Amino acid sequence: MTQPTETPVAPPDQAATAPQLRRSGRNKVIGGVCGGLGRYCDIDPVIFRIALGVLTVISGLGLVFYGFAWLLLPLDGEEENEGRRLLTGRVEGPALAAVLMALAGCGIFLSTLNNGSVMAFAGQLALAVAGVAVWSQRRSVAPADAVPDPAADGTAPGAAPQTLVLGDAPPETKAPPTPASPSWWRDPIVKDGTTGPVGTGYLWGAEDADPVPPAGARERDPKAAARAGKAADRATRGPRPIGGLVFLLALLAGGIATSVGWDHRPLGTTLQIGLTAALAVFGLGLVTSAFVGRTGFGTLFAAVATAALLAGASALPKTIDTHWTRTDWTPTAVTAVQPSYALGTGEGTLDLTRVAVPAGQSVSTRAEVAAGRLRVVVPEDVTVKARISVGLGDVQLPSEAPEDIDIHPDQKRTVTLFPPAGVTPSGTLDLELHVSLGQVEVARAAS
Repeated sequence: MTQPTETPVAPPDQAATAPQLRRSGRNKVIGGVCGGLGRYCDIDPVIFRIALGVLTVISGLGLVFYGFAWLLLPLDGEEENEGRRLLTGRVEGPALAAVLMALAGCGIFLSTLNNGSVMAFAGQLALAVAGVAVWSQRRSVAPADAVPDPAADGTAPGAAPQTLVLGDAPPETKAPPTPASPSWWRDPIVKDGTTGPVGTGYLWGAEDADPVPPAGARERDPKAAARAGKAADRATRGPRPIGGLVFLLALLAGGIATSVGWDHRPLGTTLQIGLTAALAVFGLGLVTSAFVGRTGFGTLFAAVATAALLAGASALPKTIDTHWTRTDWTPTAVTAVQPSYALGTGEGTLDLTRVAVPAGQSVSTRAEVAAGRLRVVVPEDVTVKARISVGLGDVQLPSEAPEDIDIHPDQKRTVTLFPPAGVTPSGTLDLELHVSLGQVEVARAAS
């Protein structure tokens, strides 16, 4: 008679049951990046959301990290990430939002590179969150040389390992053990800020656990039945959207912050203060939506657009002020010509028609307008040597028609203008003209 063959039972493969680093499709606010990180590192995703929100407000690194993680990490149940879809020409909403988020974050980050204290704090916060995540992820993995508990497989101490006899029924599966005491990261957090029922005790357990008490208990306790009915009603309606309120608060904060410095600060600094206040409100709104309410793609798009505007405002010259003025400089002699003339925002006219430059001599001066128009009128009989630079705008010379407007960025021109034919030349005017944003015009006085 043939004896039954005994086959040892292989230990479970820990690598097969370990969670993979993917975006969460169930626990997400925007793209599921923080939910996936929380599952992989065994940490409440709210910690990652708060850290990324702070990094976004102070340095833009939160947007950079979230945007690239959104592109590179695939969603649960999918093998292709958003970055691969984008490279293959399938431009979809999530990929576009991730790219815009990363670009806006890079703009904010580049605008704060000169602030050493902010960069130091951002680096320390990022390293601290990364260290906590690595520690928690390693803590949740059992060491390879751990000695198995003899009671775990139902054998007594010193007994031989349990074997499975072919033909016998396999052992009955058992539910995972419930932790002895609840932990702060395992209790599920619902939208109203409270912790839900413990259930199985696992943060990523099945959804079919029924936290509602039995029917007999509900009948005996009317208050419990009322609470269960309210909970079911909230679950049916879902969290209340707060995107409109966040947008209105951001507008209000940006308007107040801008108006405070409008009269005594440069335009770029004033806009930075207002946009920073609005961006902070958007960041707080996204963090708050993890606990109470819900925000959608519109709030995210408004935050990204605000971040892009903040990066543009940081690039404005500090000489541009918030008041448009008209200024005329009219020296009447060579000795009255100043070394330089400057105007913040507006239209400045340097009239040199009364300056008689003797033949063989040269007069030098410099004129600058941050934003607006710089017009220089020179005498008919002088030779003009001009070095002109325009950050963004147009250059008008006497030989060009007034309607010939050609706007280009970073224009640099060096020109020499001789007196018209039939006019006896006198001395030379050496001019250096600069406009950051606007137009430079050089004109000759009529005879």
